[in-house]
Amino acid sequence: MTEGASVTPLELFFDLVFVYALTQVTALMAADLTWWGMLHGLLMLALLWWCWCCYAWLGNTVRADEGIVRVALFAVMATMFVAAITIPEAFADLPGGLSGPVVFASCYLVVRVLHLVIYWHAARGDDGLRRQLLRAALPMLGGATLLFTAALLPPQIADTARQEDTLRTLLWVLALAVDYGGVMAIGARGWQIFSAAHWTERHGLIIIVALGESLVAIGVGVTALPISWPIVVASFLGIAVAAALWWAYFDVVSIAAEKVLARAQGAERAALGRDSYTYLHLPMVAGIILLALGLKKVLSYVGDGTHHDLTEPLHGIGLYALYGGVILYLLGHLGFRLRNMGSVNWPRTATTLLLAALVPVAGHLPALAALGLLAAVCVGMVVVEVVLFGAARRALRDAFLDEHGAGRAPGQ
Repeated sequence: MTEGASVTPLELFFDLVFVYALTQVTALMAADLTWWGMLHGLLMLALLWWCWCCYAWLGNTVRADEGIVRVALFAVMATMFVAAITIPEAFADLPGGLSGPVVFASCYLVVRVLHLVIYWHAARGDDGLRRQLLRAALPMLGGATLLFTAALLPPQIADTARQEDTLRTLLWVLALAVDYGGVMAIGARGWQIFSAAHWTERHGLIIIVALGESLVAIGVGVTALPISWPIVVASFLGIAVAAALWWAYFDVVSIAAEKVLARAQGAERAALGRDSYTYLHLPMVAGIILLALGLKKVLSYVGDGTHHDLTEPLHGIGLYALYGGVILYLLGHLGFRLRNMGSVNWPRTATTLLLAALVPVAGHLPALAALGLLAAVCVGMVVVEVVLFGAARRALRDAFLDEHGAGRAPGQ
């Protein structure tokens, strides 16, 4: 991999598996619309995100569509697809068939081991990277062991199903803490980001994938309902929110962040990429998935005249997912900018605080009005930023186009 390289078609194909996995995460939370169900969904998302990040690092080291790597990635895709199919059973096995938790944990282990094997092959001649891979194998094996422990937890270990579920969930939390914390603890020295352009483009595309899931949620929420004016209006408002989130990332932030990463070198670049992308993009993706869940609930409220009417407020988990998802997304942006550029975006800070203050207000509004209020705030934030930073924004985007020409548009 060389500086200036771009994402390969096979990596785009690879991401399609994660498109399906993200829809499964949303469905997992929608099927259990409780705080416990939300926790399970977020834990699942964190695990899937870590798998995706592993292969983002690999793809920045060796071309994903060449040689044995191509074949290995097809094997990984098949394994991840089986894992995605198993998501509804990852925490609670369904009667009959194979053990869902064991199948999921096995797929996860295979995906992680294949990553290390392919990476080891790609790192031939780089002793520093190979030593880092050996260090990274320890937290990976520790996390996988905890996942298998959770999957093999016998029913008789607890007096009630809830106690068993609590223990299984705690083991998941510990597994993620070991894996995430272990990689942070071993440091950035030894890791390498060979192409800043590939790295930022790769993460930008996964943001688009997540935003696509928010659009899918709008459609899924009304699949079995007759079209109506409330559904049409809610769809436009949902698209407006998703478009504002897209604008917040791709209009300026992704371009400026790539320039910062391109200037860094060696361990400094690896640490910057790890912190601002591997870690701080997770709350952005999680926020979008929560928004997707909220949009799905809003569409079911405004379109289903049998169980809801247009004056009924959106309440409980649906409301918190709708507003909390955007808040979490913006918090991820604030952390990303602070780590990447060392500055604070005050319009986004104010928007985050405003949305938090508006949650109780939205809880007393009809569901469609609550979505309209959210859309107005998000679009308003974009307008304010364009007005306040218009000249700097234009200069940055023009410089990007001059540097990359017509072959790559800003944000790609």
